[in-house]
Amino acid sequence: MNFIGIDYGEKRIGLSVGDDELCIAVPLKPIVHVNRCDVFSVLLNLVIERKIDLVLVGYPINMDNSVGFKAKEVDAFIAKLEKIIDVPVERIDERLTTVQADGVLGPVANRKSMKSRIKSRRSGAIDSMAAAIILQDYLDSLGRKAYDVD
Repeated sequence: MNFIGIDYGEKRIGLSVGDDELCIAVPLKPIVHVNRCDVFSVLLNLVIERKIDLVLVGYPINMDNSVGFKAKEVDAFIAKLEKIIDVPVERIDERLTTVQADGVLGPVANRKSMKSRIKSRRSGAIDSMAAAIILQDYLDSLGRKAYDVD
């Protein structure tokens, strides 16, 4: 099966892909500063081109397990997405994935400068890394690791 991971944001949408054979999530170029109609067109094309079987969307659950405003925003995004694609969509707990992504990309940016760290954030690189973490968590939950040998 082929999967796409999505870290939804109002300004940037992080993307990643992976499959259940290799069990490795890979960040893709994020969707940045595109109007909402184009976002769904890009996602539909990605689902078709990559032969995606399941879409996993990061779901922002609060630390106290409550569902807040951001989760409702994601629900609306998923509702629209489900109308245009013929692939199941699942919500995946995304708590702290952006913090983890910043931890992965941050040290590289810190060595350069604060300016490059801000650029990394604005470019959506952190969002796509967060999408890869969301997807990797799901792939890991399948019980097969990339290093398993049949």
